[in-house]
Amino acid sequence: MSELRTGIDLCEIARMAPLLENAHFLERVLTEGERAYLAGKGKGAAQTLAGLWAAKEAVLKALGTGIRFPMTDVEILHGEDGEPVCALHGEALAASGGAAVSVSVTHEAGVAAAVCVILRP
Repeated sequence: MSELRTGIDLCEIARMAPLLENAHFLERVLTEGERAYLAGKGKGAAQTLAGLWAAKEAVLKALGTGIRFPMTDVEILHGEDGEPVCALHGEALAASGGAAVSVSVTHEAGVAAAVCVILRP
């Protein structure tokens, strides 16, 4: 029988703005691909960082693990049309049990929100 799991998170965009200058934080939390994506966002970088953080947190909540492995084990990529796509690595992949993972991110009124849905076989 399949198991459906969900996770949701909110992140204040203004809280992320100062962290854009913190290379240690960015390297600890974002994959190389995520950092490259963020670098191309210009004035929208804080909004993008907040969305990435919220998406990663939503995935961790759906997995039921909390932050017990590197945040870079959860990678938020972007599809051809800009839609967020989640790739799991290392311990996050192991924790997922091969489940299908879907994420959605939105930004409004100074807040980024993300939801994750995981369908475990």
